[in-house]
Amino acid sequence: MEIDKNAHLLPNMTLGYLYSLNMNNEFGNCYGTMDALFFLQGSPVNYNCGKTKKLMAIIGGLTPHNSNQMPHILNVYKMPQLSHGSFDSALSDKTQFPSRYRMIANESSQYDGIVQLFQHFGWTWIGLFVLDDDSGEMVLRTLIPLLLENNICIAFKEIIPTPKEVNHDTTQVDKKLDRIISVLSSTKINVFLLHGDSRSMDTLRLILALYENFEMRPIERVWITTAHLDIVSAVHNALFPVKSLNGTLSFTFHSNDLAEYKEYLEALNPIQFDLYYFHVFWSHAFWCKAPKSEYYLPGGRICTGGEKLRSLPGSVFEMGMPGQSYSIYNALYAVAHALHAMISSTSKQKRKGDGATWNLLNIHPWQLHSYLKNIRFNNSAGEEIFFDDNGELATGYDIINTVTFLNQSIRRICVGSLDPQAPEGKQFTINGSTIVWNHKFNQTLPESTCVDSCHPGHSSIVREGEEICCYDCAQCSEGTFSNMTDAKHCNKCPEDHHPNKKQDQCILKHISYLSYGEPLGILPASFALFLSLITLAVMQIFIQHQNTPIVKANNWNITCTLLISLLLCFLCSFFFIGQPGKVTCLLRQAVFGIIFSLAVSCVLAKTITVVLAFMATKPGNRMRKWVGKRLAVSLIILCTLIQTGICVVWLATSPPFPEFDMHSQIDQIIVQCNESSVSMFYTVLGYMGLLAIISFIVAFFARKLPDTFNEAKLITFSMLVFCSVWLSFIPTYLSAKGKYMVAVEIFSILASSAGLLGCIFLPKFYIIVLRPDLNTRDQLVRKKN
Repeated sequence: MEIDKNAHLLPNMTLGYLYSLNMNNEFGNCYGTMDALFFLQGSPVNYNCGKTKKLMAIIGGLTPHNSNQMPHILNVYKMPQLSHGSFDSALSDKTQFPSRYRMIANESSQYDGIVQLFQHFGWTWIGLFVLDDDSGEMVLRTLIPLLLENNICIAFKEIIPTPKEVNHDTTQVDKKLDRIISVLSSTKINVFLLHGDSRSMDTLRLILALYENFEMRPIERVWITTAHLDIVSAVHNALFPVKSLNGTLSFTFHSNDLAEYKEYLEALNPIQFDLYYFHVFWSHAFWCKAPKSEYYLPGGRICTGGEKLRSLPGSVFEMGMPGQSYSIYNALYAVAHALHAMISSTSKQKRKGDGATWNLLNIHPWQLHSYLKNIRFNNSAGEEIFFDDNGELATGYDIINTVTFLNQSIRRICVGSLDPQAPEGKQFTINGSTIVWNHKFNQTLPESTCVDSCHPGHSSIVREGEEICCYDCAQCSEGTFSNMTDAKHCNKCPEDHHPNKKQDQCILKHISYLSYGEPLGILPASFALFLSLITLAVMQIFIQHQNTPIVKANNWNITCTLLISLLLCFLCSFFFIGQPGKVTCLLRQAVFGIIFSLAVSCVLAKTITVVLAFMATKPGNRMRKWVGKRLAVSLIILCTLIQTGICVVWLATSPPFPEFDMHSQIDQIIVQCNESSVSMFYTVLGYMGLLAIISFIVAFFARKLPDTFNEAKLITFSMLVFCSVWLSFIPTYLSAKGKYMVAVEIFSILASSAGLLGCIFLPKFYIIVLRPDLNTRDQLVRKKN
């Protein structure tokens, strides 16, 4: 009627309709389809025979079972079929079924939406109910692998018997129903997925109503239903389980409310609508006898036609336009627009030709295909309608939340959508805050998992022999983290980050080096400065008293060189404090090695000078010619040059460089100098050790030479301290890391240098400052008894 009243769509023409009933079996489906093609008004197809009406397209069928039978017949006659009930992907093959158009979205997108819905709410442990037919088999083959792929497990799957089974095999049906009742009454799973059609809903609704209304034990869970299911429309409100189905989430074919549809329902009554099954429904719904209904009613009340559908409980009939009706509505308009386009095109051709009149009965159904494929229009709800290349309507699904009330009224709220044509990431949307859950959950998000979730900082370990959703939780190992619930494994942080204490996030690593701002850096720096000042004080005293016997007796030039080298040893420790750079890394070990070699060379020169001096005092000894400044200077220069050569080779071949060590410490980035060549580093230390050992041996043998100011004893002790420090340095250095390794080397430098300063110069400093009476020539030449 709406199309006939539209002056811009098929003007001066009436779009009629006829209907044919299909049964829920193969024979009934074939019979109904053939009946529509050959026996109803406007038939037979492809024959005129004086007809006044023309069959141009068929819209149907309601259930997938019916809809799957029709294309095989209609395709023979190239009759357009606009299907609003079948998901069968095989029927989408336009090569085999070019005459079929689908008014609903592809089921694969519904499967994706189901997975995303479970993931959104964190449901990983669910129960599955499917119908015992081909559609149920398809679900088991298609949906279950998709769920498992996304770590959603099926706790149980139950097969709902079909009406065909009920009529033929009551024993098997009873077993299946008993099992379903047992599972529903005993399971603790909170989320059930129900896939099927209205037949499966009738069976399950009866079971739920039995438990709720008679056993007084409602099965209060979260029911997720698929698009072909309608949880309402019970034959009688007493058979509707209000409490059990409260809070159900349903995937439905996309729909829009139309004011004209409600007006149509308001005026609908069995007196005007001459359809047998409508009369049967009216009798059951209003508890009266409709004209064509054979339904027996005690008391014999006759339906007046004044009954209103809006007065029925929502569990029996809803006034809103369901997705199936919206699909039929769009299908009718699609046919009308295609006919309008075809007639308009043909009329133009006639006007350009001989001007002959055009007979509507001369058009054929197969001519409609080229126009159906290319239609694009906006329906009365403002939604654009068009088919894609596969002959499928570009549409999606609505996610409906059904809220039930004890007075049998129902409120259905659209809480989300699934639109395959939307941009990536926006295809699935849901507003969880608007969902009304079953009152059992007190409006808190229901949980449905096999085990309690693993918190961030833990990883899941699947239990052997069980589903992947049943697992144990293990703390992340050291250095790893997980920042989400139920993480499969823990991950390593980026190199410049480390896990926090809870190991649920990464935080930036602290940059670590021996700095002047921390006690570990302040202490050696202060100690080095203090020892440098003492060295300067000793040097000042020796300069002031360089003409005294004790200073002259110990070779002033070597003493002065030794003091300067010790001062530089103390100062070179500052190369090791602060953030390492290219220059400091390049120079610090080389400078340290050369200066220390100079200091030890001076000690060796002093020792050898003492030995040669005493040997030269013996009559006729030829060592007299070796005593003098030339030998000491030559020895110092030679020993220092050897160390300098080693350092030059080191810097030329494998120079040290600064590096960021991100792996030695979990929570720190260690800024350090990479010595590049460990062998060259230990060669430098080994050479210093060799000089120290030689000095120690020579001084040890010269320790008993008769002289009051004989330095051999002092040198022996100083070399003992020096060697002890550096021998203990090696294992300590190797066991330390980061700034502690640097602190160990600084301590060794300061301790060994302080040992030389204290053992060799403090006794002389004591005599010069506090005991000047011992600083005389008589004391110097006095022999032991």
